[in-house]
Order: sequence, then structure tokens, then C-alpha cells
Amino acid sequence: MTLAGLTIDSVETFAVPLPTLRPFGVSGGSIAVMGKPSVRVLVKVTAGEFAGWGEATPIPAWTYETRESIVSTIDGYLAPAIIGRPVWDLDGVASVFDRAINRGFSIGSPLAKAAVDVALHDLVGRALGVSIGQLWGQRRVDTIQLGWVVSGHGPAEVAAAVAEGQELGYQAFKVKIGLGPSDMRIVEAVRGAAPGAPLWVDANQAYSVAEAVRISRELASFGVTAFEQPLPANDIAGFQRLRDLSAVPVALDESLRHPSDMSTFVRLGAADIAIAKVQRSGGLLLSRRLLQLAEDSGLRLMGSGLTDSDIGLAASLHLFAAFGITTPVDLNGRQFVDSVYTAETVKVAAGIAAVPIGPGLGIEVDEEKVRWLARQSAP
Repeated sequence: MTLAGLTIDSVETFAVPLPTLRPFGVSGGSIAVMGKPSVRVLVKVTAGEFAGWGEATPIPAWTYETRESIVSTIDGYLAPAIIGRPVWDLDGVASVFDRAINRGFSIGSPLAKAAVDVALHDLVGRALGVSIGQLWGQRRVDTIQLGWVVSGHGPAEVAAAVAEGQELGYQAFKVKIGLGPSDMRIVEAVRGAAPGAPLWVDANQAYSVAEAVRISRELASFGVTAFEQPLPANDIAGFQRLRDLSAVPVALDESLRHPSDMSTFVRLGAADIAIAKVQRSGGLLLSRRLLQLAEDSGLRLMGSGLTDSDIGLAASLHLFAAFGITTPVDLNGRQFVDSVYTAETVKVAAGIAAVPIGPGLGIEVDEEKVRWLARQSAP
């Protein structure tokens, strides 16, 4: 199959409610609530006889994008800007998106842009009959180790959460902190329940520099390997100071929304670790650019997700495999939501995810189920 003459015909959005498996909270608020569906916005891009799928995860507690804003941004601005464009011109689409929704200080509407970008990657891979890794000519590993996310308010609750992950075969743990005065008791409880396991913490921008320096010393005593996003995303000067003073390597997540952000932190020597997150960075194209810059600059690479369902999980696995990320990653969607719209999908066993090998993302979406789910959540 050749891509010559294959242009984008349509872009469709579907807000689908997925079953919530467990509650989940961060310092900014609740991410998943038991008894309340977890909504994901799925995107289908069609070109001729081919189609690809993408996903956006509206979490207002983490980003400014909501279910309503993602749908209206794609339907009203991004889709009209790319109808008729060649499907292969992924770089051109990114430029068009920046004109449709301006980047401003950093990237604008990254979740909406990521959903369309991933769908286009999926479509191109399917049209050519190759996986995304083959499309890029870049795939260094075939499996990715997942971390079990621990978020709780007391040592007993946390120990139970660790035990649940261990029963499912998970051997690495990420702890959400910045939730209150019991943070260090939480970390201590996780370490006690999993003495030899890889362990890192995520503060989701909860601290000041002084607080982060003090906390880093306590974290070091528990053998924590990374201190993720302890400061507000735009506190570049603070990260400069913290990197010099922290007893634990500092990892950037929310701070890295665009490759230009990565460039700034590299030039100023303000980070030890760069975290890849497909939705945060506006899709696979920009995420690859960001990670390549980080790798070439000598930073350690880690991976994370946004409680994605299986479309987002597959996209992230392809990205992390391309750069050979071997440390455990936070792709926690399987822990908190059920991707009931999939047929053939990502295989996860004992906390190890197999990178899909089929065309495009390498998973199959049940379109009839997607449309049915979308009708259930329609206003």
C-alpha cells in the first residue's frame, strides 16, 4: 500500500463512559471516583478505506482540558484545519494545530491535539501494514515494566494497596504524595510492604523549594529513585535550586509540555530525569522530539501516562519501546478503568506489558461499542 493520494476525510469524536475499577486521587483532586464512570474522548480519523483511533483523558484536576473543551476543540478547530491534508504529513499537521490553537507560553490544548495525532499515527501504520515502531524504524525493547500506583491516606490503606498490586504480579510502585501531613508515613508504609521494589514518588506540583529539599532527604532514606514534579510546572528557577540541593534525582512531568520546555530546562541544568507522557506533550510526534532532545542531552528517561484506557496505553508503549525505557513506568489505566471498547488489545501479565506488534497501534477497537457508549453519555 502507498500513502500517495491518501488524504484525511473525517475526524469524529466520541465521549465514552468507562467503568471505574478503583478510586484514585492526586494533590490537585480526584482522578477516578468509585461508582462514577471515567470518561475518555475517543477520536476516529478516516482516510479512504483506512481509519485510526486516538484518545484524550479529560482530568480537570490535572489539566485545564475538560470533556467538553476537548470535543469542541477537535470538532470546531483541529478537524476543520486538517481535512484534505495528506495522512503522512504528521509534522505538517502539528504546525497546523499550532496555528489553529496557539501554543502561547507552552503547548495549547495538548490532550485534544494528542488524540488526533495518535489516531493519525494509527491510521498511517494500518495503511502501510506496519506497527508504529516499524513506521519510525525505532523499537529497542519488546516489553515494558509497569508500576502499581499507590494513593492513600494512611499506612494500613497503603499497605493493602501494595498487597493488591503484588497479588497481580506487580513488582514496582509509584506513590502519590503531596496529599497531606502523612506523606512520609505513606512512603514508609510502601517501603515496608515492598522492601526491595523499585519505588518513586510523584508530588504533582505540591511543594515549595524548601519543602521539597527537606522531603528529598527523607525520601532518600527510603531508597526512592526519583522525585517527580515536586514544584509548580513553571518554577524553572526553583528547579535549578532544587536540583543542586535534592537528595533524590528530580524528574519533570507537568513542566515538559512541549520540546521547547525541555530545551529550556536542559540549558539551565534544571532537571535530572525527563518523563515522557503522550497526552501531556500533544501526541507522539512532539513526544518523540522531546525525548530525543532529552536523550541527546544526557538526561535519564522515564515514562508515564494519564490514566489512559487501552488506546493511550498502546500509544505510550510504542513511544517508550522506541527509546528503550527499561525503568518501570506509570501507565496506570488498567489499574483504574476498564477499556470495554477493545477487542484485541495490549497483553499485560505480572506487571509486564507486551508492546503491540500489529499494524498501527496494534489493537482493535469495537466501533459499534464505541458508538453505543457515546450515545449513553450524550447530553
